[in-house]
Amino acid sequence: MPRFNRIDYVIWYVESLSRSVAFYTEVLGLDVRIDGDGYVEFAMDNTKFALFERAKLPELIGGEGGTAPAGEIGFIVDDVDAEAGRLRAAGVPILTGPIDRPWRERTLHIADPDGNIVEFAQKL
Repeated sequence: MPRFNRIDYVIWYVESLSRSVAFYTEVLGLDVRIDGDGYVEFAMDNTKFALFERAKLPELIGGEGGTAPAGEIGFIVDDVDAEAGRLRAAGVPILTGPIDRPWRERTLHIADPDGNIVEFAQKL
């Protein structure tokens, strides 16, 4: 069984990106670090915290319709392909991946029992 000793990020999937960004910046006082293509990441020292527009989810994790997950958590792993093999052997459906992403990570997405997304990422 793999051991994950670091959370890479947490992403909340939101209906209104502008409304949620206003809440996190104006009410909580966070600063935006990255803003683009339905994704906003806040400046944090210890992990990545971001918001992602629900309407863009099919582009990221595939699928259409149904109830959208509430969020996503990402783990850094040494070998995404090995994780994919282990998960498939355990009968876990793979949503996307392994796939090389433009941001220089190889990723794999699965869903937890409640439909929330779990990403495994390998730095390239």
